Amino acid sequence: MLIIGCGNMAGAMLAGWLKVGFDPSRFVVFSRSMTSAPEGVELHNSPPEISDHDCVMLGFKPHHLAQFAPDYQHLAGSGVTIFSLLAGIELASLTSAFPKAGAHVRVMPNLAVRVNKSPIILAETGLSGDAQRDAVKELFGALGEAHWLEGEAQYNLATALAGSGPGFVYRFIDALAAAGEELGLDGAMARSLALSMVDGAGDLAATSDAEPATLADRVASKGGMTREGLNVLDEGDALKSLLTQTLKAAADRGDELAKLA
Repeated sequence: MLIIGCGNMAGAMLAGWLKVGFDPSRFVVFSRSMTSAPEGVELHNSPPEISDHDCVMLGFKPHHLAQFAPDYQHLAGSGVTIFSLLAGIELASLTSAFPKAGAHVRVMPNLAVRVNKSPIILAETGLSGDAQRDAVKELFGALGEAHWLEGEAQYNLATALAGSGPGFVYRFIDALAAAGEELGLDGAMARSLALSMVDGAGDLAATSDAEPATLADRVASKGGMTREGLNVLDEGDALKSLLTQTLKAAADRGDELAKLA
């Protein structure tokens, strides 16, 4: 795989693949700014003249696509699949930018790829049958859990939930710790408790057969402390309403970026 642009996300994905045992020689990185790469990964600071790769992953900023694509046509021939991390860039735009590529796949992970625990959203055009789709899903599934979307109609909404979601969770953790501090806990203690609580609760929810709503009710005994707290969050569907607005704002921004592209 040739990786063009290896910033925070692409770098985290590379780290995740190497962590689970992928051969470093499988990856070639082209980045004008990187001065070193993980051991065994080939690094170029100018467009490489290579022809033995079967896929190219685009990890640069979305607004650079029109500028960079003409210079990279020789890297995206008919036997090459384009994987794009470019937020807001739809399959039609990718196909227009790299018309000779054999297939085009949108890929939306989050930074948990570094620890192989990210959901990854996939949408494609040009892959030839289930075997290729299964191979792509296996490749990105090594970084967490990969999901194919049929078409792009809900891609930005899925991205808002799975791709942007960690930012919202981190904000929740920060607010929970700040609330504990505001009410009298030591700040460092509040942050430690919030982090370890969310870590454990997330693991339990991920491995439990029960739905999260059921788990919440199991924690909350009638007339107890947890129930009183849940009553605040549940009143008027306040939390659900806030998160619906949050996801909509993020998804709408994705639609705006697609139009700009």
